[in-house]
Amino acid sequence: MTDITSFANRLGKNIKHYLKWARRQNIEAWRMYDRDIPQFPFAIDVYGSHIHLQEYDTGWQMQPEEYEAWLAEVLEAISFVTGFPPDHIHFKRRERQKGTKQYLKTGKVGADFTITENGRKFWINLDKYLDTGLFLDHRNTRRKVGEIAAGKRFLNLFSYTGSFTVYAATGGAVSSETVDLSNTYLDWARRNFALNHIDEAKHEIIRADVFQYLQTAYSEGKQFDLIVMDPPSFSNSKKMPDILDIQRDHGKLINGAMRLLASDGLMFFSNNLRSFELDAELMDKFAVKDISKQSVPEDFRNKKIHQCWEITWY
Repeated sequence: MTDITSFANRLGKNIKHYLKWARRQNIEAWRMYDRDIPQFPFAIDVYGSHIHLQEYDTGWQMQPEEYEAWLAEVLEAISFVTGFPPDHIHFKRRERQKGTKQYLKTGKVGADFTITENGRKFWINLDKYLDTGLFLDHRNTRRKVGEIAAGKRFLNLFSYTGSFTVYAATGGAVSSETVDLSNTYLDWARRNFALNHIDEAKHEIIRADVFQYLQTAYSEGKQFDLIVMDPPSFSNSKKMPDILDIQRDHGKLINGAMRLLASDGLMFFSNNLRSFELDAELMDKFAVKDISKQSVPEDFRNKKIHQCWEITWY
């Protein structure tokens, strides 16, 4: 078993630095540890007074008794170093998966609570799903959307729980459409809207398959000044007419979204497929700027957690 001391020391160093940093940034949710030491393959995120602890599958083999003892030491070290009580540490294992749905239920229920990020509030659940309701690695892009949304018509595609729309609406967007296929996450978005006093008469929530939405919106002559599209790498949801494979399908999605973008508009396109490559034809057709380095927050050691582009008309 690996000595826990190096892990505990790194945790102590990180929390001392990032706790002050997070207060200056006006955020309550941030990454404290990002697989810093290979022998401890965890992502540790702070959400207010709770910790979201994720173990990544490395393929290492331990005997069950040895593993449980090692994990108990890890949990004890986290609680001791951070001061968070053990029942506020929410542990999950992230398996290596292919061909699974994007958002997986864990079988647990967990309690909903709220955190604040740059003056906006969001509902969080650290137990019920593999993900928490807020993707921390897109904090910088959310903030940018909020800074430039004033007076704009905003479109949020593959919206998940609507966090980008919360930033756009509270940043002064005149209208918005928030599109996803999951009733679960659109209901979560409604709760986030209510939490931030967002008027649903101006900011519409739409349940639709994005491919079909893009066709319908174009035929109806809809236009937007600001678009965010952050699709999953892969989805085989039974609600969709076809399987989504972002490497294969991104050209169709981007072309479809650009037909809705005003001549002086801006689209953010992002995904977290490590091997993803943007189609060269898109770079010939549109003005494309890779902003991945700026979009990944300072608290993420893994700078390849996502890729992000700004796309405009030439």
